[in-house]
Amino acid sequence: MIAQRVTLVTLGVSDMARARRFYGAWGWSEAAESQPPEVVFYQLAGLVLGLYAHGMLARDQGRDDLAQGSGAVTLAVNFDAAAEVDAAFATATGAGATVLAPPAKQHWGGYVGYLADPDGHVWELAHNPFWPLGPDGELTLPSARPA
Repeated sequence: MIAQRVTLVTLGVSDMARARRFYGAWGWSEAAESQPPEVVFYQLAGLVLGLYAHGMLARDQGRDDLAQGSGAVTLAVNFDAAAEVDAAFATATGAGATVLAPPAKQHWGGYVGYLADPDGHVWELAHNPFWPLGPDGELTLPSARPA
């Protein structure tokens, strides 16, 4: 049986220097393991995000015709409050993100906005009042928390 976890998410990027500037401006620090110029790693809470030269990632996957940034996947960062969503959204757009849907109150009680990084990868920035975050910022679904 495979454990229910994701340990690494890798995004293909067309311009590594631009991607590094974007995530650096967003306030993220590269991990020391980021050594070859084709890859950058960021240690996140509970997993690692990797940025990998798009062409090399496509070749690794055996898909040389891999389309860039279709938006079929959404990455999410949850926050403790709507004001934190707004601040992170402003930082990301200031760093070059494209606004897809500005943060707004949702019918279900949350607060959500969507943006795309310079390579078209879609990020959801959200506050869900029904999913409080742990002290380290990790998200654990209420039904999965120990009693």
